Amino acid sequence: MRIIRDYQFVETQDRGASVAIGNFDGVHRGHQAVIRLARAACAGAPLGVLTFEPHPRQYFTPDAPPFRLMSPKARASRLEKLGVERLYELNFNSALAALTPYEFARRVITDGLGLSHVVVGADFCFGKDRKGTVDDLKRFGDEMGFGVTVAEILEYDGGQVSSTAIRQALSDGRPRDAAAQLGHWHRIEGTVIGGEQRGRELGYPTTNMSIDGLHPPRLGVYAVLVDVMDGEHKGQYHGAASIGVRPMFGENRPNLETFIFDFSGDLYGATLSIGLVDYLRPEEKFDSLDALITQMEADCAQARAILAAL
Repeated sequence: MRIIRDYQFVETQDRGASVAIGNFDGVHRGHQAVIRLARAACAGAPLGVLTFEPHPRQYFTPDAPPFRLMSPKARASRLEKLGVERLYELNFNSALAALTPYEFARRVITDGLGLSHVVVGADFCFGKDRKGTVDDLKRFGDEMGFGVTVAEILEYDGGQVSSTAIRQALSDGRPRDAAAQLGHWHRIEGTVIGGEQRGRELGYPTTNMSIDGLHPPRLGVYAVLVDVMDGEHKGQYHGAASIGVRPMFGENRPNLETFIFDFSGDLYGATLSIGLVDYLRPEEKFDSLDALITQMEADCAQARAILAAL
């Protein structure tokens, strides 16, 4: 997959794509449906996704609480698995935000990227102040020579499949409901960083990963699937993970700690993808380390049983 970040400097091989447009946070089932339509819309054209970085919401409200379901790197990885050949991850800045709907269609879609076809959701808005509608996009397509397909909104359990609904499911500790809308397990992907070695001292060595910049799922303990993405231990494993602030030790910066079952090895610096399967219990502060260890044993036994049944 080729990644293009500037619509003003595009190589010939990266023009003419049939693309799905949107933010694609989580790459949920609705996003996947839009991508399938883009694949079908223009036979022979490269399959592309047009998105923005930083996320426009993040650009306009930089001090708002973290809301993203996945990092840009994780999003790119997921899109590549879906067969996307061109990722137009455009730099969202003041100049791009100031383009009127017409200017966006002319400068970005037509003159800049030379797209052959675009697919958007029925609620798609674009251009300065989000004033452009799907009807505007169709009109510009007729005028400028690119095709437009409008995808129907996908529903799940009586509601709209959306990143917002997925965030709520994760906040409630309902990872399976989130997965039903995503079409895959919700995953937190990142690099293993150094920790305090407390898990090792307790007999449960864990990998530590930051969740900075991501929407935090409900704090607590989870049964998880672990993909080690690189290095000598690359592979798939089962485990139990804690997302939280470690109240036993007075720390208050949330992170993700994962105990990988039946594993021995050094993972510092490796990239891990942790899939949340089931929420086991809230984070707790125990009266003693012995009580904590007893609970960890029970957590791991429960997680093993859940994951064995998948």
